[in-house]
Amino acid sequence: MILVTGGTGLVGAHLLLHLIENGESVRAIYRNTATIEKTKSLFDQHQKQNLFQLINWVKADILDVPSLTLAFENIEFVYHCAAVISFDPKDENVLRKVNIEGTANIVNFCIHNKIKKLCYVSSIATLGDLAQNEIILSETSEWNPEIYHSDYAISKYGAELEVWRGFQEGLPVVIVNPGVILGSTIWKEGSGAIFVKVKRGLSFYTKGQTGYVGVNDVVKVMTKLMQSEISGERFSMISEHLTYEKIIKVIAEKVKKTPPKYYAKPWFTGIIWRIDWVFSTFFGTKRRMSKYAATTIHTVDSYSSDKIKNALNFEFQSIDAVLNTIID
Repeated sequence: MILVTGGTGLVGAHLLLHLIENGESVRAIYRNTATIEKTKSLFDQHQKQNLFQLINWVKADILDVPSLTLAFENIEFVYHCAAVISFDPKDENVLRKVNIEGTANIVNFCIHNKIKKLCYVSSIATLGDLAQNEIILSETSEWNPEIYHSDYAISKYGAELEVWRGFQEGLPVVIVNPGVILGSTIWKEGSGAIFVKVKRGLSFYTKGQTGYVGVNDVVKVMTKLMQSEISGERFSMISEHLTYEKIIKVIAEKVKKTPPKYYAKPWFTGIIWRIDWVFSTFFGTKRRMSKYAATTIHTVDSYSSDKIKNALNFEFQSIDAVLNTIID
């Protein structure tokens, strides 16, 4: 049997659908019944309601060790998708708690239960930093602790260290490092927020760049890696690099909304994050733009996916095709 953590999130839910469609016996953990409805809505969206009933749901929390004991019974393979995604500095403690300590718990249970293989979903945020004369980040890029990283990136990097610890103790592992994952719009948080914002209307855009990938490609790569003999490796996954201006305008066109007209220069976003900080500090509002985010949306990053393409002879779906499956 296969165990999936984070089965009520974007990647985890699509992974559950993919695994069950392929006849796998699957168990998924959840913290409260309300979150299961998000996964059910995905199955409903694909008219696979009958397959949803095949999921063996177990109430557990990756921070609650006793609850994981039942979840790991008769498990052979584990996909660890559960994580907190936030770029709000106020969430530093919960990011480290869930992403690092939670992953350590999963790794410990995998070792104790002699799991055949663990797949961990990380992020391109952990790939490292460009060395002098480098222009493309890859799996071999080195993490420079002297360079500023977001709390999210640090927590995911710390989680990867726990996975590598498990590998050193004999646990077969693979790590995937996807870019910004685009998938079903039933999720309002994470990357799904971009669709909500565009539909509501955006006035400004920036010219920074990052890598994007479709969620279906992510789960396909994950399952192929788990079925392979590959272990002790990490793989970045990028379909295309797009500027924020381009991705917003493409989505706006597809949802028939007016695209943003004004370029938000660095000095402008610098003012915005400071105003946001004031409101958050003195009025307790949730941060919508941190200093890190204000810088990132102007940064041009490029990543290589050659390693996974060569290892699995895999071709990614174009982002235009991905968006067409999301927006109907």
